[in-house]
Amino acid sequence: MGIIDVIPDKPASRPSPLRSGMRTDASGKPVKSVILLSLPDREFRLLRSHLEPVELPQHLILNEAGDKIHFAYFLNEGMTSLVVVTHDGQSVEVGLVGREGMVGMPIAVGLHRGSFRAIMQIGGAGLRIRSEILEECLHSTPDLRLKLSRYVLVHGLQVGQVAACNRLHEIRQRLARWLLMCQDRVDSPLLRLTHEFLAQMLGTGRPSVSLAVAALEQGGMIENLRGTVKILNRKQLELASCECYGIIQDFNGGLGLR
Repeated sequence: MGIIDVIPDKPASRPSPLRSGMRTDASGKPVKSVILLSLPDREFRLLRSHLEPVELPQHLILNEAGDKIHFAYFLNEGMTSLVVVTHDGQSVEVGLVGREGMVGMPIAVGLHRGSFRAIMQIGGAGLRIRSEILEECLHSTPDLRLKLSRYVLVHGLQVGQVAACNRLHEIRQRLARWLLMCQDRVDSPLLRLTHEFLAQMLGTGRPSVSLAVAALEQGGMIENLRGTVKILNRKQLELASCECYGIIQDFNGGLGLR
């Protein structure tokens, strides 16, 4: 239970933004970030005035690999892909960030440059905070510091598992795992994804992705709409995935994605 400021003998005009599960940003919009909602009232109050609401459209690049990180982002909606891009233009996704985490993880451990390209693959909205302000706030927000450190560790384990999955498992299994991970973060059966994009994220050719999508669709697990994949049978999709999805779920047990 959070703190509600009420004048004695007078009704409160509106719920306090600090009550757990009812927090709002400076513009009055609900906060949906799992990390921000889990903070003690004192720490959230300290951060709140520095959190700037932002729209995050699809394909927006939040930061490039090797570039200085100017902002950290806490998503309320949408999904960010962390992508490795080679010199010849090829790319493969190594991680996902949704409401459970923070984009700009290196800041949490005192680093100032990104390791991957962070790009909005499913558009949404969130809150951003300047990196130098977040670093300063971390000195007086021990719960936030602990949660971000834990998230960085868990995300590193996820990256390693995804790398193994991309090397060892067939495309249909990898696609099923990836779709499940996306749905976990956007909390919707509708995923706005093209075959070309899926091929880039999975590090394979578009024809291979199209065959894998067709196989999952024939199995009644998904429906392939124009520019959108609709998940119809999540349980069957879990069975079609490799063991990597379950392992990643175990990693994510403490991050609100179980």
